[in-house]
Amino acid sequence: MTGYLTTHVLDTAHGCPAVGVAIALWSISDEGDHLLLAQVTTNEDGRTDAPLLTDSGFKVGTYELVFSVGSYFAQFNQAAPNPPFLDEIPLRFSVANSAAHYHVPLLVSPWSYSTYRGS
Repeated sequence: MTGYLTTHVLDTAHGCPAVGVAIALWSISDEGDHLLLAQVTTNEDGRTDAPLLTDSGFKVGTYELVFSVGSYFAQFNQAAPNPPFLDEIPLRFSVANSAAHYHVPLLVSPWSYSTYRGS
């Protein structure tokens, strides 16, 4: 396999993988146009069942992952604020080397999140 894109969602509030989080992957053109490439849901390990992009579909450019975490956290707290503090989290990043593995994890709680380029 040549370059590819993966993600992982970790629930830092509960100390576990975030199961059932909907994720949309968009390609962003230089003009700012958005093209939906994939829609997936995290599995029991907080990961997707397969890489989001692989081989010839994984190109140099700008991408955006949108994580729908509001409904995920609502299942734990019926008294959660409406609307939630964090609902959809967009992470925009660029790929400079389409032969590399880009892993973009999301560490999230109902009130904060962080990300990094993993391996």
